[in-house]
Amino acid sequence: MTIQKRKVKKLNVLVGGPTQQWPDTLKSGQIEGPWIGVDRGAIRLLQLGIKPEIAVGDFDSTAQEELARVKEQITHIETFPPEKDLTDTQIGVITAIRYFKFEQLAIYGATGGRMDHLLANIFLPLEPRFRPYVTNIKLIDRQNTITYYQPGMHEIKKEPNKKYLAFVTLTKVDGLTLFDEKYPLNDYSSGHPTSWASNEFNGDLNHFKFDSGIVAVIQSRD
Repeated sequence: MTIQKRKVKKLNVLVGGPTQQWPDTLKSGQIEGPWIGVDRGAIRLLQLGIKPEIAVGDFDSTAQEELARVKEQITHIETFPPEKDLTDTQIGVITAIRYFKFEQLAIYGATGGRMDHLLANIFLPLEPRFRPYVTNIKLIDRQNTITYYQPGMHEIKKEPNKKYLAFVTLTKVDGLTLFDEKYPLNDYSSGHPTSWASNEFNGDLNHFKFDSGIVAVIQSRD
């Protein structure tokens, strides 16, 4: 069955990272918006009582009874060969772009486990095919929220359960300035990635700017 592309405010993707890294809102099924389940992520959503609109993946390590449940409950399923040039997260984002116009794409299950997968997921928005969506993509787990920014002046709002704030220059960056954070920074430029870690908010709203490149902002807690 073909899904007609439609506009949504928030779209969620669940990939197969460790469930221990899920935020409590996911474990309790309190996240709003439609879902795409990638490989084992589709099975885990069904176990939570959430029916994803699309399931994608190679399903090569899926038990027959689990795959049968996916086919029974999810109308739109797309399968990929086990040997492919795409990660599960790339497949999820490609599927999201193909079938939805979203304001925010929240990706869960993308952290924990293998370090190569974590790095691939963090750097994913830098790929040319995903660059138009870089500011729409957000990675979320139980301790961290990662958002991406393009050059300009920005205001960031503190999440209620987060204490720490980090600014990560993922590319060559010019003019990074932190105006009102606990530890200010003035006109920083660098040709290599740098993580300005363990900063903190002053108040509920803080501001920063930069002139070129891509910066990831991480709100986190212990």
